[in-house]
Amino acid sequence: MNGTYVWITVAVIALTTAAIRFLPFLIWSGDRKTPKIIEKLGKVLPFAVMGMLVVYCLKDVSFTSVSGFLPPLIGCAVVAVFHIWKRNTLISIVSGTVCYMLLVQLVF
Repeated sequence: MNGTYVWITVAVIALTTAAIRFLPFLIWSGDRKTPKIIEKLGKVLPFAVMGMLVVYCLKDVSFTSVSGFLPPLIGCAVVAVFHIWKRNTLISIVSGTVCYMLLVQLVF
């Protein structure tokens, strides 16, 4: 693969990403009202995405041994506790990930 091909690919990906992000603002700018379905998706999709991420992260959990299910269970509990306590998504996710990795690498 030569450098020109790589730069063209990166440019196309960057332009496509920018267009997808700016297009809604161009379509619904000014006096045009946002359709109800778009407003509903804006309220529902974040929760749906989080649910899918939880299912994806826990899909390979094995209940045949303690080391197969306890680290993910404790990691999820740490995320929940930190989120309820601090109400900060970044702190919750980082703390749960660090806890899980420490359990997997050092304890189990």
